[in-house]
Parts: sequence; C-alpha cells; structure tokens
Amino acid sequence: MTHQVHAFEPPERFVAGTVGEPGDRTFYLQARGGGRVISVALEKVQVSLLAEKLEELLLEANKRFGVDLPEASLPTVHDNEPLDSPVDEEFRVGTLGLAFDVDTGTVVIEAIEAGEPEVDLSGGPLGDDEDETDDEDDDEPDDDLDRLRVRLTPEATRAFIDRARRVVAAGRPPCPLCGQPLDPAGHLCPRHNGYHR
Repeated sequence: MTHQVHAFEPPERFVAGTVGEPGDRTFYLQARGGGRVISVALEKVQVSLLAEKLEELLLEANKRFGVDLPEASLPTVHDNEPLDSPVDEEFRVGTLGLAFDVDTGTVVIEAIEAGEPEVDLSGGPLGDDEDETDDEDDDEPDDDLDRLRVRLTPEATRAFIDRARRVVAAGRPPCPLCGQPLDPAGHLCPRHNGYHR
C-alpha cells in the first residue's frame, strides 16, 4: 500500500483548531498551501504537548545555535479564524516528530498516521542483539504510514504555539476540587464521594 507525504515547506497557514462544543471537541492540525488544505485529527493532550515541546525546541535552538527568537511577550497577530472548511480528516495522528533544521533556520513538524503495532511472531525471548535489530525494524513500518510534514520559521512556530495554547485552554473549566473538566450540568466529583457537583 502506498503512503502519502503531505509536505508544506512552508505553509500559507498552519494551525491547531477544533470542531464541536467543549466536552465534545475533535482536535485538528490543519495546513494550507498551494491550493491544498490538509487536516489531521489528534488528541487534546497531543496538541498541548506539541506546543510545550515546540517551545523547548525553540529555546534549545537559541541556546545551541544562536537562533534569534521572537519574544513570547511581544504582541503578535493572533490567528483567531476558524479552521478552513470543509474539515476532512486525512488521518488520525499517532506520532509527532520535531526537528530544527540548522541550515535553513526552520522548525520541522511531522505528524505520522496512527498505525497498527506489529506482532512479533517468532515467540522467542528478545536478547540485547535482537533488541537493536528490532529497533531498526520498528522504523520500517512507519514508512508505510501517511504523514503531514510542515516547515515553519521561528516566528510562525511561536504563532502556532500561541494559538495551540489558546485552543486547549478554551475547553471546559476544571473542577476546583478534583481538576476534572466540568460539564455545563456539573459532574460527579470524586472529592465529594460521588455526589453531583
């Protein structure tokens, strides 16, 4: 089966966004460029971790390679527009990869389709030598999976981080006692022994 690599280097727009009401939202990464729009679905926690790890990557690139970073505290133009319609899910993300390309001074984000884990049919115990071989083999199945690859400037990366954090924070507020998200009708709080709060 052939796989597709949807490359946007650079995209006209790359954002995290949602479809649906808080508590029932589906999260997406969406890239637009060259007359194409690609949307891939992922979990809220993946969006949150992506923003966090991108921030760490920018700081590390600044420390190791002297890359000039846009100030996080400076006001930037906020992209508050909704996702481009129609939002057609290309695939569900299983793995996210990040890299900094020193030659071009850009951040590379790769979202790889969730795939079925391979089952070891040999049935034998794995030794140290076999572990190394299996690690190499584990990379091969990813070659058969669709992926979205985006290359961003540090400024565009900072704008993506800002929007991703706002999208994640726009969900249901947390319960002040247990931290779980509150539904509009309340929830069964474990700190109240299951009584409706």
